[in-house]
Amino acid sequence: MKKSHLLQALPWARAPAACLNFNCMLILLPVCRNLLSFLRGTIQYCSRTAARQLDRNITFHKLVAYMIAFHTAVHILAHLFNFEWFMDAQVNRNSSLLPFVLSQIGNGDGAAFLNPITTDQTSQTIVMFTTIAGLTGVAITLALILIITSSMEVIRRSYFEVFWYTHHLFVIFFIGLVFHGAGRIVRGQTADSLKVHDPRECADQFETWGQKGSNCTVPEFAGNPPMTWKWVVGPMILYVCERLVRLYRSHQKVVITKVVMHPSKTLELQMKKKGFHMEVGQYVFIQCPSVSRLEWHPFTLTSAPEEDHFTAHIRIVGDWTQGLYEACVGDKAAPQEAWELPKVAIDGPFGTASEDVFRYEVVMLVGAGIGVTPFASILKSVWYKHTQSKDNVFLKKIYFYWLCPETQAFEWFADLLQSLEGQMTEKNMADFLSYNIYLTRWKETEAAHFRVHHEAENDPITGLKQKTFYGKPNWDNEFTTIGTNHPGTKVGVFLCGPLALANSLEKQCLSHSEGNVKFIFNKENF
Repeated sequence: MKKSHLLQALPWARAPAACLNFNCMLILLPVCRNLLSFLRGTIQYCSRTAARQLDRNITFHKLVAYMIAFHTAVHILAHLFNFEWFMDAQVNRNSSLLPFVLSQIGNGDGAAFLNPITTDQTSQTIVMFTTIAGLTGVAITLALILIITSSMEVIRRSYFEVFWYTHHLFVIFFIGLVFHGAGRIVRGQTADSLKVHDPRECADQFETWGQKGSNCTVPEFAGNPPMTWKWVVGPMILYVCERLVRLYRSHQKVVITKVVMHPSKTLELQMKKKGFHMEVGQYVFIQCPSVSRLEWHPFTLTSAPEEDHFTAHIRIVGDWTQGLYEACVGDKAAPQEAWELPKVAIDGPFGTASEDVFRYEVVMLVGAGIGVTPFASILKSVWYKHTQSKDNVFLKKIYFYWLCPETQAFEWFADLLQSLEGQMTEKNMADFLSYNIYLTRWKETEAAHFRVHHEAENDPITGLKQKTFYGKPNWDNEFTTIGTNHPGTKVGVFLCGPLALANSLEKQCLSHSEGNVKFIFNKENF
């Protein structure tokens, strides 16, 4: 009965609504960081392949968001057609037409109506802004449009604060979503009515419904109960618990013990927090209330688990990082005392793909620019394990690649590489670490300096014995060489860098995984 009135648009509205329920159930789960860290640690013992899928949580979050946007658009378009036909049924006041007869049910006697447009004078716009479904639908749509547009790469990179604040409109989105069906504007024939009024038999007898001698009574309709809350209440509870954990952590005391400003616009913060335990390659979210009370930003930890403090290297590239720099260093010539430094809050640490590095016998570490930070933690931990720990390390060979566009960026990392280089030489383990540093851009004045000092014992840029390469690696040759040197081995490939480089390396892993050599690709995601 309902289908004959609303034609074919109703299925086009309800099918996307069902898909929206499912996708809205999923959208919050990938951003429950503590839940993912727990699952990653648990699944790790069963399957590393399954655990790696959790590292793609942000990608999954984006895909679900795209599906929500698509199904929302289809749902809205379908209901626009529905309301147009609702209005047509009232305008065409002809009792010989089934849509008009259905539209009159419940209009005069207060019975449950079928058509929300009660008269031919009713405005569709008024119905939209005076019903629960209409008001919540408008709120949901506006919130979704703002969230999606502010999530574009250009906005997120250049105006992160806009992205951050508008993303919290998800609260309005979910409140509207839960109450959207409460108005029960989509209606169906009641079960009791179906017993005495079979639509298949009575559809053609609509002119005699309820009349004496007719086998068909006037049908009764009722709104379908809201179902969305059943889909989203579980994830919403999990997310509230997630935020409570973050709130608790944000009130734990964190002490900044040392601040170093490197020439490459990189701020190094050394911090201590009671009960803080980390693994290599993990990251934390940092909040500085004096800069912003709402913003939390992710930074990879560059310290090793063996150290008594934890460290983050922060590139000064936006308003928030600039504000943090001014609060910590600013234009002050003399170092500040610890009590003069700003208060910070820490949430984490959280697991990443780099945690698996010691599970491989051979690894390739590829960092681009500031993307070298997770590998600083790994290389430091390797240094500690070989100098202080008596335990055997399963990891036997590291191939380290660092692609950097400017010479100044090498400075803060060169000391660590020099220490590792000297330590490995002393222990007769010079072959343990093969590092290749690539300068991808340079100035003419720098090029002249490089040519003059090229024959020097140590590299003129890094001070290392291994000379810096200029340009970009030939990945096909690199993978071929490593595959030849390590037959019968699973090689872990770890990247922290841009998407274009990730796509290139993933293709190399697939094309060179042949015979008894397998390259397994892992990428850092924030």
